[in-house]
Amino acid sequence: MALIAVYLACFKDYRRYMAHGERVTIMLIAQDRKQARVVLRYVRGMFQHSALLGRMVERETADAFDLDNRATIEIMTASHRSVRGYSVAACLCDEVAQWPNETAIASDEEILAALRPAMATIPGSVLICASSPYARKGALWNAYRRYYGQDDPNVLVWRAPSTVMNCTIPQSFLDQQFELDPVAAEAEYNASFRTDLEAFIDRTVIEGLVVPGRHELPYMSGVRYVGFTDAAGGSGQDSYTLAVSHAENGVAILDCVREIKPPFNPSSATAELAATARSYRLTEIFGDRYAGSWPAEQWQAHGVAYRFSERSKSEIYAELLPVLNSGRAELLDHRGLVAQLCSLERRTARGTGRDVIDHPAGPGHHDDVCNACAGSLLLTAARPMRMIVQAITDVPGSGNYDGPAFFYDQRPARPDLITARASRMAEARAGQARRSH
Repeated sequence: MALIAVYLACFKDYRRYMAHGERVTIMLIAQDRKQARVVLRYVRGMFQHSALLGRMVERETADAFDLDNRATIEIMTASHRSVRGYSVAACLCDEVAQWPNETAIASDEEILAALRPAMATIPGSVLICASSPYARKGALWNAYRRYYGQDDPNVLVWRAPSTVMNCTIPQSFLDQQFELDPVAAEAEYNASFRTDLEAFIDRTVIEGLVVPGRHELPYMSGVRYVGFTDAAGGSGQDSYTLAVSHAENGVAILDCVREIKPPFNPSSATAELAATARSYRLTEIFGDRYAGSWPAEQWQAHGVAYRFSERSKSEIYAELLPVLNSGRAELLDHRGLVAQLCSLERRTARGTGRDVIDHPAGPGHHDDVCNACAGSLLLTAARPMRMIVQAITDVPGSGNYDGPAFFYDQRPARPDLITARASRMAEARAGQARRSH
């Protein structure tokens, strides 16, 4: 990638396509800036060890090289916003299979789409994406499925194993990797897309459950709430999260989501979340067995009992899926929640062959928010319904009393709700009586 960038920047003249004061950019994009700087170090090495190329450098910064032919080699992160506004002669995308895919808010396809207008004004501009394959989704998989082996004048898909692309890798090393993990090694060293990974849930399902503009629901007297927390220590990359939900007419409704991002003091974070839980009159909270008994002790100190979840995180996701697919949930308008739910992957565990549902591996992927929300929603949806019996007596306009009305509800009995429902049923019966006459 570095060699291609230096060649295109130094040995091609783009000045006839540029306006006065304009510079053309050879863009190097990676998942994050640290990864992009690895390629930039190779670029720096070429300029430092070639007197011919070194004389072309007018200015060097931490992220770019400006050359005397009005070309700039610059590193960028994978963002659909940061790539706009440039005149791009070439864009070299590193490890594109690890970029956010179609489950993310800003996907790899959207990033590439944002690049194309910047490349439109430079004839002969090129887009090069290099990566080890990963799951069968995203821009790399779509390009492979559409163009590999096809005689297309504009797109070439090259697929080759590591022994072809880098002959310095010892065969003994490859043999060892295939012995340790054949599936992962097949993708990493033989350029094969993994068949043991698939998206857990379709993004359209999640977005269809979101109530637009609803960011939080206040406490309502008489409603029974369920809370679930995903604890964290505050020094790593994970957030400390809390979700609260309730059931209404067989639908699990998400009321509140709280996220405290690191770094934070875990005791102070627990106190803050416990105050939120108490505001919904919660006397107990559910969570996993993170750090043994530490969360239980912390929550108990703030007046909220901590109950260990009977299900693992993967089991919670698996059991929540039919609730989501059947539309028996309402979600808050929370971008982080939507992104995390959509990024969940179903993968086959080594040895056991069992499905495991989790967030993608690698930096920048989390499920702290959706874990808490999934736990709360599942407990809400799974709570056994109890029967509320209320006889309809002399409701005005209802006619004669003709027996008790039975209502199934997951909440404690509320006279106002029962009366309202009784009134609606009475009105319906009165309407039927009028139509029969």
